[in-house]
Amino acid sequence: MRRRPATVAAPAALAAGAVALAALTGCAGQGTAPAPQSAVPTSSRAAPPGVAAVPGGVTEAQATQLCRDLEGQLQSWRTYTPTIGKTGLNGLVGTWIAQNNLNALDFLQDRGRIDVITTAACPDIRQEAVTALEIPDLASGLIGF
Repeated sequence: MRRRPATVAAPAALAAGAVALAALTGCAGQGTAPAPQSAVPTSSRAAPPGVAAVPGGVTEAQATQLCRDLEGQLQSWRTYTPTIGKTGLNGLVGTWIAQNNLNALDFLQDRGRIDVITTAACPDIRQEAVTALEIPDLASGLIGF
């Protein structure tokens, strides 16, 4: 039995992750609207008392994890087409939200929040991701967000 080369399996896995994320969030089939401008974090987005927060209302540890995850994908996003890379971005963000027990609805309503977080925590990595994915900002690459 022949196995598929890794280069074929990886994009398929990324696409499956994006479809699962869309189904999980109930956004499949919705059109994409322009990315809303992110406002100053409200109290509903604030980090727990006594925990340092970055703009975007997440903890420093959560922001660091998001930056680390993005950095880990940069090479593959430079290698694959931007369309496949955007699928990977969606899977990465959805997984990060779930792993950190964040409210996905908040991110769906304000997808620009990812840009606020990454601009504050890791502007160089954010810019590399934007360049590799050929998008004006990370929010533009999020499907259903």
